[in-house]
Amino acid sequence: MLSERVRNVQPSPTLALTARAQELRRQGIDVLAFTAGEPDMDTPDFAKAGGLEAIHAGYTKYTPSAGIMPLREAISEKFRRDNRLHYSPDQIVVTCGAKHALFSALMAILDPGDEVLIPTPCWVSYPEQVRLTGGVPVLVPTDESTDFLPTYEQLRVAVTSRTKAIILNSPHNPTGTVYPRQTLKEIASLALSHNLWIIADEIYEVLVYDGHVHESIGALGKEVFAQTITVNGVSKSYAMTGWRIGYLGAPPEVARAVACLQDQMTSNPCTIAQYAALYALREGHIGYLEQVRQIFAARRQMMVEGLCSLPGVRCFVPRGAFYVFANVQGLLPRRAGERMLNTAADLAEYMLEEARVAVVPGEAFCASGYIRLSYAVSEEVIRAGIERIGNAISELKE
Repeated sequence: MLSERVRNVQPSPTLALTARAQELRRQGIDVLAFTAGEPDMDTPDFAKAGGLEAIHAGYTKYTPSAGIMPLREAISEKFRRDNRLHYSPDQIVVTCGAKHALFSALMAILDPGDEVLIPTPCWVSYPEQVRLTGGVPVLVPTDESTDFLPTYEQLRVAVTSRTKAIILNSPHNPTGTVYPRQTLKEIASLALSHNLWIIADEIYEVLVYDGHVHESIGALGKEVFAQTITVNGVSKSYAMTGWRIGYLGAPPEVARAVACLQDQMTSNPCTIAQYAALYALREGHIGYLEQVRQIFAARRQMMVEGLCSLPGVRCFVPRGAFYVFANVQGLLPRRAGERMLNTAADLAEYMLEEARVAVVPGEAFCASGYIRLSYAVSEEVIRAGIERIGNAISELKE
């Protein structure tokens, strides 16, 4: 008999849909996938050079579980330079991807029954990770009327005597919203007054548009900093998803606890990938990241304009990350032949079967009536995908 913990956890819908699209492609079926949060560009040469140098120099043995010191020093400098966060190297732990950093942070601070506030829509793994620790996810719904931002009052009334933490993600997956300073100040005030941990997932920080600015909540003051765990990584910014390097900065006791957990769970992250990440952080922050941001900005405009041209579809214009969270309530319910499409999940299934376009339904993100499309794909794929979606929509009957 499997453990209750495993029986209660759900697999990642985004990974499942991506795998399904890949399987259809292996069968020779032309599927356009807008599911994965994975840049389509190759890992930059300066990062590859770090990995190759590590191999040739024989840096292929164990490292400290928290990561090699040069990488932790580079992360410390990155936090100081880009985020005004003063984490010393011993407050930094390098992990097997940002997802691992998030889970390890939750493992370090939660006891069974502890509650974690999660504004929704939210990334699919937040509630499941909280459940895996024995914690209780408390979902705080937001909508387009507040730009998908939680209000102070919403969060305040959700706090109980068991509330231990709040998870923030800015720029945001799936909506693309970016938390402004005033919202961060309100959340910080709430966290301080109730002694809550803040887990700040900043993995999309460099991808902001239209003059919006990413700000780290931990930089709002010493007291907030002392209650904030900041999570980031190289996957999204440097197209290094498969290298599996994330990291966190945290108060010393949390960093030590996470490193201890990693001692027993994984040992160190891949040594070669650590050196690749070191080179990425040292060499890539000047011009490369701005080039990437401009590429995604152009794709974002194309995706939003294309979707908004379709009847029954409207879009919140994303201010960051590389997703569009399209409102498809105007398409529901509809009839597709003999089948009724009542939910976004039904619509996503129809698009995959009839249009050969893979999208993620909003239900995966705790929000019905939406679909998420990643524009971390080429402009050619975006154009073709919009055309296919439009043709599929035109076949639907009210």
